[in-house]
Formats: sequence, structure tokens, C-alpha cells
Amino acid sequence: MNCLILGATGRVGSHVVNHALQENYRVTVLVRTPENAKTEHENLTIIKGNVLNKDDITHAIEGVDVVISALNTDGSTTLSESMPLIIDAMKGQGVRRIITVGTAGILQSRTSPELLRYQSSESKRKLTRAAEDHHRAYDFLKASGLDWTIVCPTYLPDGEYTGQYRVERDFLPEGGAKISVPDTAECTWKQVECDKYIGARIGLAY
Repeated sequence: MNCLILGATGRVGSHVVNHALQENYRVTVLVRTPENAKTEHENLTIIKGNVLNKDDITHAIEGVDVVISALNTDGSTTLSESMPLIIDAMKGQGVRRIITVGTAGILQSRTSPELLRYQSSESKRKLTRAAEDHHRAYDFLKASGLDWTIVCPTYLPDGEYTGQYRVERDFLPEGGAKISVPDTAECTWKQVECDKYIGARIGLAY
């Protein structure tokens, strides 16, 4: 199978690339700075481009079976601006499956279930800009008609791989306080061959 990985040079994305290559997938990555893509592999195709450029996205999605986005907010609105372009390109190419990495802020609040966590007292973060950008991307996916899943880690230190973590549909596992980058990447990659959480957010924590 072929997969497109966006945000492939980031903390989570680089680990997802390694999982895909270990599973003998053909992997395409779209990156602004190819020299930052430190992995070399016969199954890896590196395309120089920008997720905010419709032509670059369309070119990168040609021939893929699944899209994985580990894009982060980077202090900007790249996430929410790129999502409509990604969705349109997927529809144009007949690609249905997309897995993205979000944030626990866009899970439902346990204390106020009608709100998302970042909108409620459950969130300890004072700044909500990043969560708002993730929320906009989530709304685009909900309306897309695609087979989407959003993996929503809580506090995300680099940490070690453990393979031992809790997941819950649409909520953060109770008492969950952190999850490492390698475990988040594994959970994200596992969704490629799992349909249990299609149309859902996955709360992820130890």
C-alpha cells in the first residue's frame, strides 16, 4: 500500500514514517525542506512542497491509499488552512482514509460533556489558539464524508516507547496526564489497518 505522510519531519511524523517503512509500505512525504527528511529508503519518495499549495497537495496524493497528517500548529493556522485543500485533493483522487494527530483539547469534556476540553474548566491551558486551530480542522473532517480518525494525545514529552497506553473514543482516558511521542506515533500508525475508530477522536494517555 501507498501512504502520504504530512508533517513527516516533525516529532511524531518522523516516527510514523519509520513505522510505515518497517511495514513495507511505499511512503510519500511532502516537505518544505527535503534536507530535513533524514531517512533514506528505497520505498520513500520525498516531494518538495507546501501543504498550503493546492497543486503540491494534489501531486503528493496521486496514487496513495491513505493520508496521515502529523502537521502541528506551529504558531500559525497552517493546520486549518491546509485541511480543506487536503480533503479536496483526496476526493479528487478517490482517497477515503485519513488519520490525523490532534490534541486532547478537542476531546469532549468529562465535566461539561457539551463542550470540548479546551473550552471547559477541565483544561489547564490558558492559551487556546492551538486547540482552536485543531478544532477548525476537526470540523472540516467531520463535514468531509471521508473515513477520518483523529488521534488526540495529551501532554506530549519526547519520552520512551512503552507500547502500554490507554485509548478512549472521544474522551481522554480518566486521569491521563501524558503520553510519549513514540507511543503516540505507534497509536497513529495502528489506525491505518484498523476501522474501529473511523469517524472518531481517540483520547490517548498512560
